[in-house]
Formats: sequence, C-alpha cells, structure tokens
Amino acid sequence: MDTLKSIEVFHQVVQQGSFTKAAQALDISVAMASKHLAHLESTLGAKLLQRNSRSIHLTEAGARYHAASTHALDVLDNAKQQASGMATTPQGELKITMPRWFANAKVAGYLAEFSQLYPNIVLNLSLSNQLVDLVAEGFDLALRLTHEPKPSLIARPLGHMSFYLMASKDYLARHGTPTTPDELNTHQGVLPTYVKMSELTVRHRHDGSKHSIHPKAVILSNDTPMNAELIRAGMGVGYLPSWVAEEYSVQGEMVRLLEDYDILSVPLYAVYVDRAFLSAKVRAFIDFWVEKCTKDALLLQDAEHASLLK
Repeated sequence: MDTLKSIEVFHQVVQQGSFTKAAQALDISVAMASKHLAHLESTLGAKLLQRNSRSIHLTEAGARYHAASTHALDVLDNAKQQASGMATTPQGELKITMPRWFANAKVAGYLAEFSQLYPNIVLNLSLSNQLVDLVAEGFDLALRLTHEPKPSLIARPLGHMSFYLMASKDYLARHGTPTTPDELNTHQGVLPTYVKMSELTVRHRHDGSKHSIHPKAVILSNDTPMNAELIRAGMGVGYLPSWVAEEYSVQGEMVRLLEDYDILSVPLYAVYVDRAFLSAKVRAFIDFWVEKCTKDALLLQDAEHASLLK
C-alpha cells in the first residue's frame, strides 16, 4: 500500500473529523480510508487516532506525527510543482499564531486585504501570548515581537513596534496631565506583570535621550487587551502597542501622553521553520506584511517630519 497516500488520507481524516467525509473528499471508500490508516499506524508502530461512534481524536503520537508530516507534505508538493515546471500558486490553509493584542482594526484590515489578494488561501488564526512550538503545534508561521528570535527558526524582520504612553480623559481630569517624564512618577501605573520597574524608561524620539520613570503600579496584568481596558476605565497611566493605542485615540477613549517620547520599540518578526522549500502561501503572507509594515513606517516618518515643521 502507498504510504504517501496513507499520510494524505490521515491528514484528510484529521481535517474533516470523519472517515466518511475524508473518503468523499479523496474519492475513495470508507473501508479503503480505514485500511490506509491501519497501514500507516502499522508502519509507524504507533496509534495515531482514537475513535468512537461520535468523534475522532488525535493521540499524543498522532498529534506529533500530524504536525511533522504537514511540513513534509508541503515540501513534497512544492518539489512536485517545481520539478514539473508548474507555477507555484499560493493556496490552501495557512495556520498562523500571533499575540492576542493583534485583534485590532489595523491587523484586521491587513488580513482582509490579504484575503482579497489571495482568495485561495484560508487563514487559520490562533491568538495567544504563549510562545508555541511551531512544529509540534502544526503552525506555518508566527508573528512575534522580540529582541532575540530563536536561532533554530527563520525570522524575517518586518519592522519595529513602538509603544505609547496612554491615559483616559477621565483619569487625567482627576489627576492632571503629565508634561515631563519626571511627572509620571506621581501617577498611578497600569503595567504588564513582566515589567521591571528598575528598567522602565522613556526615550525621546528626536534626540534619543532616555529618562527613567517610576509610576506607582496600582494594577498588573499579563494581557495587553486587559491593560488597554483598564487604562480606558481610568485606572491609571499605561503603555500600549501603537496599533492598539491609535485605535483608542481615534475613538476618543484615550489620550496619548508625552508624544515626543516612546517607552519601548520592539522588533516585529515573521517566524517560520527552516525548510528546504518555503511554501507559496507562507512566502505570499510574509511578502505582504513586509510591504505593509514598510509603508506604515514611511507614513510615520512623514508624520513626524511634518510635526517638526509646524
């Protein structure tokens, strides 16, 4: 029995959640689909699926094999297309992991535009603050903010994400508006749980000077969307990624403080597994994000230049 075909049947069963639906998609009988799964499990010497009359579940070994073989099938498919001289068309499901705060209007707009450009790609998004194992979890790529991308992965730089100091109008009406970094030390802080107060600084965007700040932390959270809502609710002064902060500013729910200062600037990467062939769908997504982030950076530079000329 063709082992490669058995792997394809296994993937269809997992994707469809049913032997019957998988058999229909592959135009084979249900009995043949079961034989392929039995052949694959016999070849590997491991149980891949647990099934009953109602559902199918991957075993631990099955989950690992599914993730690893996904990349293998992509490589074989690309190799087949290149060997036959066929044009590689971006298509299929693209599984992406990204931080939870990427659930904002700007990112949603990017994804909508990408889907219009590549209608044959189905985006499968997983928003989490956990750094997942791309291979083990079967992800095609990740969007990550980090100063130190893992050396075992390929990291394509997309740009830098600035973080802005923000507060609600209600909070400022009650506590006053800080006009210098030193004045922040008298204000309540809404801060991430991982922040080190001794390293909290703001940097002047034009002259590069840095100023240490020590706001009083009144609440800590490990979730950026929660911090945004706490700031909006008037809990105190905090900092947010520019894409999130801009959305609240436009809606009039927050005010940006000390606009000549940034509290953080972190590199944004598209991260993926090092493979012999990079699938067309992954390449298309990365190239699209490089273009969008580059254009955003140029628009920001133009805005900063215009503000200096006022």
